[in-house]
Amino acid sequence: MPSQPPSTGPSSAGSVPRAPDGTVVRYGPALTLLASLFFMWGFITVINNTLLPHLRSVFDLNYTETTLIESVWFIAYFVASIPSAKLIERIGYKKSLVVGLLVMAAGSLGMMLAASLPSYGVTLTMLFVIACGITLLQVAANPYVAVVGKPETASSRLNLVQAMNSAGTMLAPLFGAYLILGRSRGGTAEAGTVLTEAERIADAQSVILPYGLVAAVLIVLAIVIARFPLPAMGSANARGTKEERKHLSLWKHRNLVFGVPAIFIYLIAEIGVANLFVNFVAQPDIANLTYEEAGRYLTFLWAGMMVGRFAGSAIMQRFDAAKVLAVFSVGAFVVMIVTVFASGELAMWSLILVGLFHSIMFPTIFTLGIKGLGPLTEEGSGLLIMAIAGGALVVVQGWLADQYGLQLSFLLTAVCELYILFYALWGSKPTAALPEPEVVQEAA
Repeated sequence: MPSQPPSTGPSSAGSVPRAPDGTVVRYGPALTLLASLFFMWGFITVINNTLLPHLRSVFDLNYTETTLIESVWFIAYFVASIPSAKLIERIGYKKSLVVGLLVMAAGSLGMMLAASLPSYGVTLTMLFVIACGITLLQVAANPYVAVVGKPETASSRLNLVQAMNSAGTMLAPLFGAYLILGRSRGGTAEAGTVLTEAERIADAQSVILPYGLVAAVLIVLAIVIARFPLPAMGSANARGTKEERKHLSLWKHRNLVFGVPAIFIYLIAEIGVANLFVNFVAQPDIANLTYEEAGRYLTFLWAGMMVGRFAGSAIMQRFDAAKVLAVFSVGAFVVMIVTVFASGELAMWSLILVGLFHSIMFPTIFTLGIKGLGPLTEEGSGLLIMAIAGGALVVVQGWLADQYGLQLSFLLTAVCELYILFYALWGSKPTAALPEPEVVQEAA
């Protein structure tokens, strides 16, 4: 944070936050630790992108059934978001982060069980459990990062930390391609190869090692978070009394009302691209790759997300976040149109490039959506995280792929980019803004 003159009273937007004893609260170490959470949930989420073509081979699934796996993952966001907000209210942010990590670890251990059976139903259940843990982390960590510092740089700050999320998404395809696809018959065979029953069982068991490693890391991280003194949300972010809340309404805030569908629609675009990328570039008329090779190219998509977020964080220090969002949404629309109507490596690289344009969308929409919510920030955050359930509608793109072809299904993604443009230009403008929340105390 930029240096500011010392303050003797409660901190206000732009002043140095202080604990009750007058000492300055330092956020750097806490943000660094929280960045590791963003890394891990990005990493685990994107393992799904290599897991899906793997499970498609193991269980002999069509595109609709394959994308249904990811739909179950994102349904968890819808189911768990409001309970997560209530849990945070009850036990606090720090304990909620620990609980979220342990829930994710339990789901990862459950994936080892699902692989040893193997069972499609148990796989869906365990992915749902992992996603519930990630939902709790999202509801807690995103608004926390957004309010640590000056309100006008909230989008820049969240983009910077979300870049660590993208680092996780960039490395996950390499991890998945090597330990899942690279160690399975379905992952190393040519597209369209039919596996024997014995090969399917062997392939299913290839996920035991990677999910065991993930579970171990999550447990260690939960222990570290539990022992770390995180700064706590100040009183400005506390839920108002019943009398105060009679005069406060989330629905008076245009930026939130249009921000919830913006997150929902953006997730349809992002998850559709990521989940169908491997199948798309493996096609003979695109890049003609094996699933393992295509999984490696997926790394470039997520690398673009990481680079875009670092660049976006710097750009938003100088330019209005909504205007930057508008420019990126236009870029995303253009490359998706190229993907739909081009062929060969041009279509592959245009699809990879959409990662760069998608990079800033989630963190920027999120911070624009909670801007001016004041004591309603926690509830608004819960609604925005619930909207991540939009990723469940990737099954619609799966259906379009089955009916009209995989390449034409990306027209859905292009349409989604147009709504983001609308939100950037008009829907994100705040109405009925309340005082910004603060972070002023040192947690025990």
